[in-house]
Amino acid sequence: MIAPLEYFSKQIGKKLDKTPSAAGNWLQGTLLEISENHIKIEYTVNPGMCNPAKILHGGVASLMLDDAIGLGNFVAGSEYLMTSINLSVDFLSSAKVGTTLELEAKLIRSGSNLNHWEAVIKKESGKIVAKASSNMIKTHVKLVDLKL
Repeated sequence: MIAPLEYFSKQIGKKLDKTPSAAGNWLQGTLLEISENHIKIEYTVNPGMCNPAKILHGGVASLMLDDAIGLGNFVAGSEYLMTSINLSVDFLSSAKVGTTLELEAKLIRSGSNLNHWEAVIKKESGKIVAKASSNMIKTHVKLVDLKL
């Protein structure tokens, strides 16, 4: 198996449509940056991501945040897959169809069993759409047992 960071480093500038996350693949984000403690992804809001008011659905914004944190954590260097045990999201402004969003997530604390991440989604203007924090806990699934 190719190391997760090496694999995703080769995906910079490309659509994220071949990740271990089918839900994340549906979002069709473009990977901008990735390291063992940071990830940046660009998304474009499409009609299928919207609520009846034709703005980004909070559940989809939460999916973007959770998936980016999960992908960032996937390359953070753990031998084991980690999964979210919580996700706290604040919705601060709306995003219409066609809006380009940039999501940046950072690893704040890395422990032997638990990692803490913070993430923010911003519009091109710099206005924050949503922000989140999440804790990831180690599972018993080894990354080498997963296929990229």
